[in-house]
Amino acid sequence: MNTLLSPTLKCVRKLREASVVLGTVAMLGACQSQPSYVEHQSIADFDYRKRHPIVITEAPENFDIPIAGETRNLNGSMKTAIAAFGKQADIDGNGFVEVLTPSGSANEIAAKTVSPQIRAALKKGGVAADHIVMRSYAISDMVASAPVRLSFMRIKGVVRDCGNWPEAMVGDSQNADYYNFGCASQSNLAAMVDNPSDLLRPRPLGPGDPARTNVILTNNRSGAVTAGEYKTGVGASVSTVGQN
Repeated sequence: MNTLLSPTLKCVRKLREASVVLGTVAMLGACQSQPSYVEHQSIADFDYRKRHPIVITEAPENFDIPIAGETRNLNGSMKTAIAAFGKQADIDGNGFVEVLTPSGSANEIAAKTVSPQIRAALKKGGVAADHIVMRSYAISDMVASAPVRLSFMRIKGVVRDCGNWPEAMVGDSQNADYYNFGCASQSNLAAMVDNPSDLLRPRPLGPGDPARTNVILTNNRSGAVTAGEYKTGVGASVSTVGQN
């Protein structure tokens, strides 16, 4: 049964239908105008190596020598350590070593007394006499015993701004890491790397072994096995700890 509507009611119904359609379009537009969090973030944004990168730069390599007020001679182990530091300065640095002795401290006289022994140990390690720079640094506390510092410049990997906490360790809806996360691990890795250039690019392959290459090629031509042999017997069995 069809119901006859007046022109006024027909107009009202059309306006309601139009408002519903327009409202739906507006809601869809609002959803599209607010991109999700995933669209703005990526896995790389949560990588602590990106937030705390290892920077390859020139930094001082230091060696502090404790000197007591009554010290007048260095023992043999200390002289050996100083000589090794001098050799390291010649290999990893530019060959110059700076010797800083305390001034105004309780052990000032002792530090000046052992300075010639420090120079002799550095020379024994391969440092040229004209590459040893003697300097002093002031100490405000006259009763303190300050160390003698040996230093040379070398290329090192460092991580800056470790221990920076711009925000407290509070949870958030994004489950993001706190700012200082991973900084200690990066610093330890940078300190353990012997050659910082290894962090930039891999080292080239060393020379091959011609004798071993000849054995492999001979076995290959004769059809023999070129892989290593794995013998069975005492000490060759797999541990059964994980099978229990």
